[in-house]
Amino acid sequence: MAKFTTQIKQFGEQGEKTGWTYIQVPVDIAQEIFPENKKAFRVKGKLDQLSIKAVALMPMGDGSFIMPLNATMRKDIRKRKGAMIEVQIIVDKVPLTPTPEFLACLEDEPKAKEFFYQLKNSHRNYYIKWLSAVKGDDAIAKRMAQAIDALSNGLDFAGMYHSLKAAREKRR
Repeated sequence: MAKFTTQIKQFGEQGEKTGWTYIQVPVDIAQEIFPENKKAFRVKGKLDQLSIKAVALMPMGDGSFIMPLNATMRKDIRKRKGAMIEVQIIVDKVPLTPTPEFLACLEDEPKAKEFFYQLKNSHRNYYIKWLSAVKGDDAIAKRMAQAIDALSNGLDFAGMYHSLKAAREKRR
């Protein structure tokens, strides 16, 4: 297990990553965790005292990786941009699987199902993680409906996310 301390950062204008809060995993640590790998992969471990699993590390092109920190993670660690954080991570080899409820929704929408299974596994995982990041029946149902609608319209996760963000801004 790799252990290191790093600073929480936030992207400014960076394409689809604009505004993301993240930590950077340096090249030497990335090589310790998953030697010779240059593609996205999932890790498990701890951020300070918060246990994590199935969290994606994304390549930055220079051998380093980033770990996006979503709002739930930031709330749980009670830290934001600029704070230092203790990281303990190892490769997480457990495959992500959609919930039975989401699979049932896909069965009812063949176009969405077909597009979902055409996505690369890593892109399907974005949907799976996003759907599992909320609690409460209403929130879960809302996200499933948004995902099915986006998939029916041929939107990958980034396309759906930006579409939802634009719709929220338009309502303001």
